[in-house]
Amino acid sequence: MDVESAVAARVVEDAWRRVLDWLGLHAPGSHAALLDGADPERIDALEAELGVRVPVELRALWLLTAGDGGVAGAGCLPGNEALMSLDAVAAVHRLRSGFQERQEALDALRPDPDGFVAWRTSWLPVVSHGAADHTSGWYLDTESGYLGHWSRHHEGQPEELDTLGTYLEEVADMLEAPSLATRDTPGLVGDALVWGSRLDPAREGAWRPLAE
Repeated sequence: MDVESAVAARVVEDAWRRVLDWLGLHAPGSHAALLDGADPERIDALEAELGVRVPVELRALWLLTAGDGGVAGAGCLPGNEALMSLDAVAAVHRLRSGFQERQEALDALRPDPDGFVAWRTSWLPVVSHGAADHTSGWYLDTESGYLGHWSRHHEGQPEELDTLGTYLEEVADMLEAPSLATRDTPGLVGDALVWGSRLDPAREGAWRPLAE
């Protein structure tokens, strides 16, 4: 592993451990919903199955936590999104790749110089709309190292210049210093972390925004 890759992996590890520590202290329900880390052999098998190299920073994350089962369907990431399990990663990657193959077959019949690109093989889905909702989410572009948005119906995709490391660092920062949070507002419902941007109206009365 070269120095740059080692640094990228360390940034992800440090940021995610901060998230884990915070959840363990303040939101044990959300902490308990996280899956254990994956065995290296499972990640190797996923690489072989999808034909995509898993970047060292994503491997570092999956070795710590290989998915989020969620609490009441909500994950612990901003927007109540969830870290996807490796099985879900494989399923969504296959689904999106199949759609792209069909689209390219159609494009071959009516050549389009622009070519509609809904998915690339080098994209690995890592975060989904919810713990069991895989209609949209964030992928890691294994070539550029940046996150991008995907959705079932290909809605306009917001530009995203985060790496996995900078994204997780911001999540940790928002939890540790909620008054400075800009991406979303963290709070608690019982012993679970719930973010304000997608707060279920039925849970509004029980939601408590975090205070430093």
